[in-house]
Amino acid sequence: MDKGRFAPSPTGRMHLGNLFGALLSWLSVKSVGGEWLLRIEDIDPQRSRQEYADLLMDDLEWLGLHWDGTPVYQSRRSDIYTYYFQQLQTQGLTYPCYCTRADLLATQAPHESDGRVVYPGTCRPKEKAGPAGLQRPVSPDSPAAQRLMVPDRLVAFTDGHYGLQSVNLAQHVGDYIIRRKDGAWAYQLAVVIDDALMGVTQVVRGRDLLLSSPQQIYLAQLLGFTPPQFIHFPLLMNGDRQRLSKRDLSLDMSVLRQQYTPQQLIGLLAFLAGLLPQPSPVTPSGLLPLFSWQKVPTTDIAIPPILSWQ
Repeated sequence: MDKGRFAPSPTGRMHLGNLFGALLSWLSVKSVGGEWLLRIEDIDPQRSRQEYADLLMDDLEWLGLHWDGTPVYQSRRSDIYTYYFQQLQTQGLTYPCYCTRADLLATQAPHESDGRVVYPGTCRPKEKAGPAGLQRPVSPDSPAAQRLMVPDRLVAFTDGHYGLQSVNLAQHVGDYIIRRKDGAWAYQLAVVIDDALMGVTQVVRGRDLLLSSPQQIYLAQLLGFTPPQFIHFPLLMNGDRQRLSKRDLSLDMSVLRQQYTPQQLIGLLAFLAGLLPQPSPVTPSGLLPLFSWQKVPTTDIAIPPILSWQ
């Protein structure tokens, strides 16, 4: 049986973009008779709050997006992450990194418009350092993140919406962090382990995470897991042509629940996804006969002024 998942971070109230992802992931797996799992990605102890987790679950239930089974909390799985991290250490694939973001920005300009910087291998062990490696002395008691070494080769996969993708991790990402300096587990490690152990076969998420997929495929293969199918969707954009975030307070659930019924919100999201010709009240299950990834746009979607929806 196919298994999909919705994996929000409880760092604030969900906004329209989060709901768009939740609905598409629910429709994608439910349209093939699968299960939709819920994972609370609360591994960031400084920003995650149980109150936000409670609110997002209430919002999903209010919308009629019911999950299967019991929600999984990443904050309760540290022992599991430790076990697999030690496997990578034993293989000699990790190393401590003492770099700050300021250090990295001083070596090169951001790689793309999202401000991402390709790690140049500054702290990679000397015997495994490539030509970009820059060795420097550090105090043994300095706080260190843990990075995973990546090969200088292509990692390819076929996205369920955007087709063939091929990335050279060394050139486009560099060795990436799997444990932070404060000891918190990094997203890339936790998500790979959780998807595998939860039996997830289908990962639906925004196109801004396309570059995470080859990183996760590579890590999954190192740990002996079969990677899931990845399906990415276009982002919802605000009036400034920026992707929605928790800063767009007029589009978060505390406001939307006061202005719309669940069926109206689902109908609006379905319209933006290309599943309805105009916003019309509908339930999630009512959309199942209409769902197809071929109807969903591949370009980012500008949200019309919210007053025009009323």
